[in-house]
Amino acid sequence: MTMLITGGAGFIGSNFIRHMLTEHPETPIVNLDALTYAGNPESLRDVIDNPDYTFVQGNICDPAMVAAVFRNHKIETVVHFAAESHVDRSIADGSTFVQTNVLGTFILLDCAQKHGTRRFIHISTDEVYGSAHRGSFAETDNLSPSNPYSSSKAGSDLLAHSFFITHGLPVIITRCTNNYGPYQFPEKLIPLFATNLLEGKKVPVYGTGKNIRDWLYVLDHCRAIDLILQRGKPGEIYNIGGGAERTNIEITKKILDILGRDESMIEYVPDRKGHDFRYSLDFGKLLALGWKPAYNFDEALSATVTWYVENEWWWRPLKRGSP
Repeated sequence: MTMLITGGAGFIGSNFIRHMLTEHPETPIVNLDALTYAGNPESLRDVIDNPDYTFVQGNICDPAMVAAVFRNHKIETVVHFAAESHVDRSIADGSTFVQTNVLGTFILLDCAQKHGTRRFIHISTDEVYGSAHRGSFAETDNLSPSNPYSSSKAGSDLLAHSFFITHGLPVIITRCTNNYGPYQFPEKLIPLFATNLLEGKKVPVYGTGKNIRDWLYVLDHCRAIDLILQRGKPGEIYNIGGGAERTNIEITKKILDILGRDESMIEYVPDRKGHDFRYSLDFGKLLALGWKPAYNFDEALSATVTWYVENEWWWRPLKRGSP
């Protein structure tokens, strides 16, 4: 059963490839990645010689190339991570988000349907629900995205579900909370703040820093997707949460403490446009499937920051070349 993983040179995708090659060595992996700014082949240099791993550089918006991958590698399962995902970039220019997240997802779905794919896992985000002022969002709640990024992901979710309804393509949609861990591009909060401090720079906190996110360690996310591949029901949506809601300023102070810096390194900056106040998911449906977070938040955060301390070779070139 050959598995196609799109966006496998990115943060979550690279961690998932490593997880699959370790836990399911009988499953050949094809990694399709365009190697945009956030796709880094160095994140997978330890598996590049694995005989069960194949890398293909290509853009999911190229239908002929995608069709060739399905045909040449006899793809049976798809785990679709590839996406533009940084909210700030989507506010500055949303066009690439619509192109990749909507059109690219359509091309993958269409090709998967034509080639008889047996399972298609579409990786989405809690941001499609919008801000949760109280309570937690369930899979049946309405979508109310607030920015071009989350809107493009909501559109791709609807497309994925439509292929299940219309064509019977065995699609499963997952929606996760904020991920953190090793190999995350240093534009997201935790790696940006950790690497800024290591460079002697201040950390930019939006507004008052009171916005709340639920944090999910990336290896727990990988375990959840693995379980959904095995036990998930086609046509269903599964929320994946970490059960670790924290304000941005709490996270900031924890990173400062881990690195032995004080609060003089905080720089409060104007708030992001349309900044959602809180994200929160009800992931009881996934718990009932047999999954629960295995990593303690404080311990995993400390391990994550330590990873950036010990792996400057990985992130320093990215920060130098980041647009």
